[in-house]
Amino acid sequence: MSDPVPERTSPLAAVHSELGASFTDFAGWQMPVRYTSDLAEHAAVRNAAGIFDLSHMAEILVYGRDAGRFLDFALAGRLSSIDVLQAKYSLLLTEAGGILDDVVVYRLGDTTYLVVANAGNRDAAAAALSERAAGFEVTVDDQSDDYALIAVQGPNSRIILEQTTGFSELSVPLDELRYYRATDGFFNGVPLIIARTGYTGEDGFELYLRADAAVLLWRALEEAGEAHGLAPAGLASRDTLRLEAGMPLYGHELGTETFPVQAALGRVVALSKEGDFVGRAAVEAGPADDARALVGLTAEGRRAGRAGYPVVSGDSVVGTVTSGALSPTLGHPIMMAYVDPAASTPGTELAVDVRGTRIPATVTTLPFYRREK
Repeated sequence: MSDPVPERTSPLAAVHSELGASFTDFAGWQMPVRYTSDLAEHAAVRNAAGIFDLSHMAEILVYGRDAGRFLDFALAGRLSSIDVLQAKYSLLLTEAGGILDDVVVYRLGDTTYLVVANAGNRDAAAAALSERAAGFEVTVDDQSDDYALIAVQGPNSRIILEQTTGFSELSVPLDELRYYRATDGFFNGVPLIIARTGYTGEDGFELYLRADAAVLLWRALEEAGEAHGLAPAGLASRDTLRLEAGMPLYGHELGTETFPVQAALGRVVALSKEGDFVGRAAVEAGPADDARALVGLTAEGRRAGRAGYPVVSGDSVVGTVTSGALSPTLGHPIMMAYVDPAASTPGTELAVDVRGTRIPATVTTLPFYRREK
């Protein structure tokens, strides 16, 4: 009988305790699920700004002469062509075409990339990349334990960062930083990466730096954000925010049995790139004709279907809910679900079986919420 694996804690755990956070287990980490209320934290991000601890995410450094060519083979996208300090969303596929993980890749230099994977897939992603590195002049180095990751998301996020003390030598001014681009620099002398990326549907930034500097950065951001409505936000509000924005979550909308095209991520797969990549043949063959497709569902009232609830049409089960909630922003139930092709057209009237009660639901185009720009 093996010894239990100890739970991991964020370098910001003491800060969260001071703020009165409630904690939950997430992929073996004890992480803050909420501080005050899910609704208040969600509203703060939509209307002002929220600050999240994402230090549970995995950071895998890939470097060497063949780094770009290697990532073109290991991932579904074309990473060799992105600019230095550009970010790109991509997929780590299995040979069978399923999704092993979805990742964000940053090009830090000509031959250096940072692959950010989901916390629950850290070991699987690092192992897959290491295995695929055979034959390439490249090093795959899992540096997750060395990094902290803090996100500031919401319409006031930029002004908060601009008023945060301690930043210096940013290679790109924050007011010039485009979406899915990054700038490097320093925070109190510690190397830092600030990316204009996020998982909430709002404008925002994600900040990577050494774990031992995380508390000082969090405090500096809090101080700058006090006048701009910044609130600490936990995983519960992060989930409803990403659901409103129609962003898939691994283990719910994505998994090894799911082809990218089923999850409306066919555009992420660069079939036009030269050479082979892991999963290419399976993706080109495609899923079965009757494979279910991801759709949005909206309903009236206050009850939303949750993951695993059946989606029905007449007497037939035509799908399964993968994520659902009463939308704090929109005020009505929203869900993502995989449904049969015949039931996937926007406007199709279906129902969700919520513990024996059928709730009428309408297929809608994702996302449910889109911020004004």
